[in-house]
Amino acid sequence: MRADQVAAQLYTIRDYLKTPSDIAVSLKKVRECGYQAVQVSGMGPIEERELMKILNGEGLVCCATHESGDTILNNPEKIVERLHKLGCAYTAYPYPSGIDFSNPAAVHDLAKRLNNAGKTLAAAGMVLTYHNHNIEFRHIDGKAVLDIIYDETDKRYLQGEIDTYWVQAGGACPVEWCRKLAGRLPLLHMKDYGVNSQSQGVMTEIGSGNINWRTIVDAAEQAGCTWFIVEQDSNWINNDPFEALKKSYEFIRGNLCS
Repeated sequence: MRADQVAAQLYTIRDYLKTPSDIAVSLKKVRECGYQAVQVSGMGPIEERELMKILNGEGLVCCATHESGDTILNNPEKIVERLHKLGCAYTAYPYPSGIDFSNPAAVHDLAKRLNNAGKTLAAAGMVLTYHNHNIEFRHIDGKAVLDIIYDETDKRYLQGEIDTYWVQAGGACPVEWCRKLAGRLPLLHMKDYGVNSQSQGVMTEIGSGNINWRTIVDAAEQAGCTWFIVEQDSNWINNDPFEALKKSYEFIRGNLCS
């Protein structure tokens, strides 16, 4: 993994991205943390042209986005248009909102719709990925929902954005999932898994938890991963997500980058 492949998932700093001026100030801070790329998510309203001006001014690349799941499934052409404006090839279906995972028919239908949406993106030279949480490790007829989703979609049309924390929280193995998606894993969400004073699993800065990062990064690289994206939804140092992003980057740069 090279340093220029490490990105910050902007959902981490969503509370500081409400207005275009907020976005400009916050992206400057992200660049000062060391990151050369970002995944666009969690922002308030801003035109793509203005966002690109800010990104270019800070020397940041938009490596990927998260978009509305409904828009991805129902109007993928709109996603293609947005990605073109951002000069970006990758997006992710962020969360299966409203999908009843207790209903096998709903899971199979989701896979079919994701495949159709991904076909539209692929025709434009873009890639749709799936961002998992722990809920996809629920089993239906003895098989994890995430397995069903990947088994029932074409790898040309749906690829992976494995989230290490949520795989761990779902009782599965992040390394095994990186290996399972060999040739189908352009994006990796790096989130460490710690345990708090109440014995609860919590997100923490990279290198501060219990995940074996060297093994995961090696497996992801062997799978063909292009972008290693740092995200921490909560539980930040001193309640400061920028400080958390900086600590994660410093660990990655010092211990995982070639």
